[in-house]
Amino acid sequence: MILYGIPTCDTCKKALKALQAAGKEVTFRDVRAQPLTTAEIEAITHEFGDRAVNKQSTTYRAFNDFLKASDIEAQIAAQPTVLKRPIIQNGTTWHLGWDAATEAALTA
Repeated sequence: MILYGIPTCDTCKKALKALQAAGKEVTFRDVRAQPLTTAEIEAITHEFGDRAVNKQSTTYRAFNDFLKASDIEAQIAAQPTVLKRPIIQNGTTWHLGWDAATEAALTA
């Protein structure tokens, strides 16, 4: 299982802690320190589309008009912290965010 996020994100910390407490083997992937590959960005955007980008974030709001008009892949490549977090890959299954349903599905 791979958890994509940043170490300062409270939701990522909460998800990581819950998954580890449930005995899951989780690899934390800091998208700022280890930028996503083109293939990873494509997989995420294929799975979630524009939902993968947090348009309410200060990162997104700071984008210039050109970058806001660019495709999702370009936005994520330019600034990986614009991703909604966490993104969790569990084999071939993907989860976006951390809510009760995601927690139930992954910690059972």
